[in-house]
Amino acid sequence: MASEAIRYLILPGWQGSPEEHWQSHWQRSLPNSARVEQQDWINPQRGDWIAALNTAVAADPRPAMLIAHSLGCITVAHWARQAPVELLRRVRGALLVAPADVERPGCPEPLRNFAPMPRDLLPFPSLLVGSDNDAAASALRALELARDWGSETVILSGAGHINVKSGHRYWEQGFAYLYRLQSRIEQRSRRRA
Repeated sequence: MASEAIRYLILPGWQGSPEEHWQSHWQRSLPNSARVEQQDWINPQRGDWIAALNTAVAADPRPAMLIAHSLGCITVAHWARQAPVELLRRVRGALLVAPADVERPGCPEPLRNFAPMPRDLLPFPSLLVGSDNDAAASALRALELARDWGSETVILSGAGHINVKSGHRYWEQGFAYLYRLQSRIEQRSRRRA
């Protein structure tokens, strides 16, 4: 999948991704990339976040790869349940990093309106990257979500929430997961041809 032929939609989580976050770095590094901007990063509303993703996918007919972090992953799953088929077909795949379990005990109040967690199979290939010490979702929960969503899964050791606080500013390793997902999609396309 040539990077020029696809656009990358970056979906940050709660409170957005600051300049030093790996998503911001990737946005500056990947060609044809854009951030899905939300009206309210602090008090997210599920319907608004889903609508923003829908608008971003609808704005350009080129194929898209979704790169989501934390609450952005949950937004992708909610959107996929209700998006029009013609928009779902534009999405080639999704890299879902450190999904936030909005049903966990102690989940911050602003995130609770994203519950219940969508458990439907995603209609596009996905790769979920979690961590064995992420306070936002246990490794077991990440594995459950990956199974429900039909995602390939990688659980990293000691990576925390895979954000700035856990030391993931550029997260060059993450590009390998993006490449892995894109390679899998290319192989599947060749087999169908």
